[in-house]
Amino acid sequence: MNATLLPAVLGLGTGLALIIAIGAQNAFVLRLGIAGRTATVLPVVLVCSLSDALLIVLGVLGVGAVIAAAPALVTVVRVLGAGFLLVYGALAARRALRPGGEALEAGPGAGEVLGRGAAVATAVVLTWLNPHVYLDTVLFLGSLANQYEGARWWWAAGAVTASFLWFFSLGFGARLLRPVFARPGAWRVLDGVIAVVMLALGVRMALGG
Repeated sequence: MNATLLPAVLGLGTGLALIIAIGAQNAFVLRLGIAGRTATVLPVVLVCSLSDALLIVLGVLGVGAVIAAAPALVTVVRVLGAGFLLVYGALAARRALRPGGEALEAGPGAGEVLGRGAAVATAVVLTWLNPHVYLDTVLFLGSLANQYEGARWWWAAGAVTASFLWFFSLGFGARLLRPVFARPGAWRVLDGVIAVVMLALGVRMALGG
């Protein structure tokens, strides 16, 4: 039992420690979770968690070595991701500086941040055009999992579980903040924070950080 349970618990803890941070993906899921409907939030959190699961599996299978050997590919992803983050951050800043006066009960706007298709597409871009996801999830988590040899898949299962726990908790737990965001001013604050996060990450990524 210890040979399987301990690696799984360590994978769970490492996965949570890596994923629970203020980043572009988490900021997007948080905003969507506060304002979105279940029909929109569910596919988005599934995209995020299933993407993490696939990347972790690829890391365990050794794809991380291929990525490490192809720095040009990571550079292309970095440039595209930086451009997307800068545009998204600029749009969030615009919402913060020039709000439409929306509140959660005000109909279109905050109550329907994005349609389902647009929300899923944004989640895909934020996940797969982030070069750090390949470095952290594929290379880092993959290398840690492979240190456990026969129990590496138990370790990976723990890390995958961490991703599902986090994104579902964030996406559906954010609705507890809905009373706060019934006020338009709260959206200005949230969009301001999101703008700072997105723009800072975009600039850092563009500079190769």
